[in-house]
Amino acid sequence: MKLDARIPSGDLAQKWDNYRFASKLVNPANRRKFTIIVVGTGLAGASASATLAEQGYNVKTFCIQDSPRRAHSIAAQGGINAAKNYQNDGDSVLRLFYDTIKGGDFRAREANVYRLAQVSGNIIDQCVAQGVPFAREYGGTLANRSFGGAQVSRTFYARGQTGQQLLLGAYGALSRQIHSGRVTMYNRREMMDLVVIDGRARGITARNLMNGELESHAADAVVLATGGYGNVYFLSTNAMASNVTAAWRACKHGAGFANPCFVQIHPTCIPVHGDYQSKLTLMSESLRNDGRVWVPIQKGDQRPAAAIPEAERDYYLEKKYPSFGNLVPRDVASRNAKEQCDGGKGVGSTGLAVYLDFAEAIKRDGEATILKKYGNLFQMYEKITAANPLHEPMMIYPAVHYTMGGLWVDYNLMTTIPGLFALGECNFSDHGANRLGASALMQGLADGYFIIATSIAGYIGASSLQPVAATDPAFDESRKNVADRIHRLLRNSMRGPAGKVTVDEVHKQLGRLLWDNCGMARNKAGLEAALEQLPAIRDQFWNDVYIPGNATDINQSLERAGRVADFLEFAEIMIRDALAREESCGCHLREESQTAENEAQRDDANYSHVSVWEYQGEGEPPVMHREPLVFDNVTPSQRSYK
Repeated sequence: MKLDARIPSGDLAQKWDNYRFASKLVNPANRRKFTIIVVGTGLAGASASATLAEQGYNVKTFCIQDSPRRAHSIAAQGGINAAKNYQNDGDSVLRLFYDTIKGGDFRAREANVYRLAQVSGNIIDQCVAQGVPFAREYGGTLANRSFGGAQVSRTFYARGQTGQQLLLGAYGALSRQIHSGRVTMYNRREMMDLVVIDGRARGITARNLMNGELESHAADAVVLATGGYGNVYFLSTNAMASNVTAAWRACKHGAGFANPCFVQIHPTCIPVHGDYQSKLTLMSESLRNDGRVWVPIQKGDQRPAAAIPEAERDYYLEKKYPSFGNLVPRDVASRNAKEQCDGGKGVGSTGLAVYLDFAEAIKRDGEATILKKYGNLFQMYEKITAANPLHEPMMIYPAVHYTMGGLWVDYNLMTTIPGLFALGECNFSDHGANRLGASALMQGLADGYFIIATSIAGYIGASSLQPVAATDPAFDESRKNVADRIHRLLRNSMRGPAGKVTVDEVHKQLGRLLWDNCGMARNKAGLEAALEQLPAIRDQFWNDVYIPGNATDINQSLERAGRVADFLEFAEIMIRDALAREESCGCHLREESQTAENEAQRDDANYSHVSVWEYQGEGEPPVMHREPLVFDNVTPSQRSYK
């Protein structure tokens, strides 16, 4: 596997301009001759489909839900970063670049991150033009708030529903192109396989989730915008349909998978409340602007929060990190919450929670002001927990939220398979070992609105693409392989459920294995044990799982089974990647690599690289390749938020 990042020449601030000038173009009249497949309709996919169609390409867009409006992007609550410096508090493109690359613990490419910071301002202009209702100051200017990992206010927001409003803007742009006929929309379709012809991505095999029909779709390029793989842990803040299938299918065809062990743990989630829970709920990081995080000073103190006097409260983030306080990055806040709970200071019935208290902010600003900022978040918390944050502190605990790992892409956002591109959370490129809050929306829209069109044109303009139809034998072979896999999933269910296990039971076993051994804290012994235990869980799935129904009707159990089967295969490279990275960085505390103050201890001499895994076939261990990370404009240093 050859890893060529194709980073443009020139100074950092000029690379994007140099790239666009040097890139091949496609004449507007010729664009209508080319077809692009876009899989996924979240922020990255919807914006990419709308942009490519606006430029004249024929676009086929595939949505796993009944409508793009159900994409998991709506769950992003807190905001979107952009270096506008409206507050005149010292922000700039360079500062946003530095905060992002530092927040990622210096495990991302400089060129990609700087480009992200450069186009961030354009995103805000685009979305305002679409009518996205960003919060505004009294005089009508766009409002900003601060977020973890930054000391300036650069986060644009729409109360606590920023992702939803941005997605509606992208959906409107997409709908316009559907109406114009330049986008053909395929709802309730799941990508089951990638079709590669002569070494290039030329189409996909999709399953119609309403009737089970397998469909072949040919194109000149394929764009994956299918999100992250956080649901491999079973419990996460991701939507239940979020999965790794499309990316894993691409990996099995030769696309490198980068940094699969880089998973973000979000510090502000509603704690687990029982064994039968199937999903976790995120509380926006923006709440840490006004909420103060604390635990009782005394271990095992089970008194209600109101009964614990101020002198007996430990505001541990404010004490330990006086410069950033409650606005330390997510990985730092998460690790410290776990440390407090592991030390016996956790609150609630399980002891796996800390308090997020708004009493001081309410006293200072009044209930009306706090509700104006966070009202819908307070309502959501009260509906789930039956507790009102206006009257008592929220209880929060870290949970799996986002994945920084993903398909390896070069500066063009193209994978190691020519013609296959990956956008947003599906790729690995911008966040290193830890994503700063409010950067996911920024990356998804930057990739979709401002980067992919240039990359697609450069690829098509420099390639001699022969026409390919869905009748090509490669599509027949792909459909047969998908059908065989579905038959294999269902074959053990023909004799009924007696003695069988459900898909969720196996998924829970996998999730617990990964959370315990490949979660926030990891060590060599635990990772090696997980690697030994994984095959038994995989064998149980293929030998004993029961899936009701058949393949020709709506069958959500079959859908989930296929995704869990992929998680069971993908988990191996996650564990191997964590085992190979014998350093702590970002969200990932390798217990053998800590500072004297129990902070993450990087090892730049040996691990300043991207780990890229190449699939070798069923039953064969994957091979790891390395892309060295070169820092010409920043100096990697031990992260400090004190």
